[in-house]
Amino acid sequence: MQLPNTMLAIEIVAGSLKLTERAIPKPGIHQVLIKVTAAGVNRPDVMQRKGLYPAPQGASDIPGLEISGIIVALGLGTLASPFKLGDSICALVSGGGYAGYCLASVSHCLPVPNGLSLVEAAALPETFFTVWSNVFDRAQLQEGETLLVHGGSGGIGTTAIQLAKAFHAKVIITAGSKIKCERCLELGADAAINYKEQDFVLEINRLTSSEGVNVILDMIGSDYCPRNLKCMANDARLVQIAIQNGAKAEINLLPIMLKRLTITGSTLRARDDEFKANIAEKLQQKVWPLLANGTIKPIIHARFALDEASKAHELMENSLHIGKILLELPSL
Repeated sequence: MQLPNTMLAIEIVAGSLKLTERAIPKPGIHQVLIKVTAAGVNRPDVMQRKGLYPAPQGASDIPGLEISGIIVALGLGTLASPFKLGDSICALVSGGGYAGYCLASVSHCLPVPNGLSLVEAAALPETFFTVWSNVFDRAQLQEGETLLVHGGSGGIGTTAIQLAKAFHAKVIITAGSKIKCERCLELGADAAINYKEQDFVLEINRLTSSEGVNVILDMIGSDYCPRNLKCMANDARLVQIAIQNGAKAEINLLPIMLKRLTITGSTLRARDDEFKANIAEKLQQKVWPLLANGTIKPIIHARFALDEASKAHELMENSLHIGKILLELPSL
């Protein structure tokens, strides 16, 4: 297949997103080149645009951490992989997704689940890798336990609700409007708390008869941290995956000791290839069948053309979305 020399891409210029033309990258060892069909828009992209989350060393400066598309070139060391030229895949990438072509580690690629379109598959990697690695691997959520998700209506939240319910846990979410709360309940959440109208600490203790929740997935940080401690059951686990309200918090250490609490956290982008490959294997084994049979599905709020990336970021920053935001690339 003869590839063009250049591609359209979105670059960050002085805090803004600009459409530009770039050379098409060449796959290195254990990499594949993907003709991008769609790319997911995520909060780390917004942070990168603002200069708060620089790309890791060696990663593309083009934003975009998840894509779907067609494999059009193979690098050295990929012949033993299950993927070949022409395969439709989705992939977690360390950058470069807002472009016509993008490189991906072959071990971070996953097949498009049966029943999903290639565009829909772009909504999977970032959120499913994040939720699985933090809720199930790091926090070890178990059947019958209760998960509290702050920001239940976003891409991470709608994924966490569905996965936790699929593995027979209870789910309580917080969200900022009645509509968002209702949508989360429709997705399977057992209870939804409008944090603009209700004190989530009081509501959690009411809903759990003051026993508290077992796992908390928090993207807010700051003053949520000491409040989270008041919602946690004995031996509960708090996983911090973002800090939208800030990184600093003052907490009381005594309940951590008395209730044997665990506070942990992670970021995904900078983790090594082996770590991400391990998550990909687990997802394909345990989660992709649930996508194929319709038990869970990506929730997509809006789709924009590549040259509308700024509008996609505006929607993300306004927090008006429920589910994922995607960029679609031209088919030609």
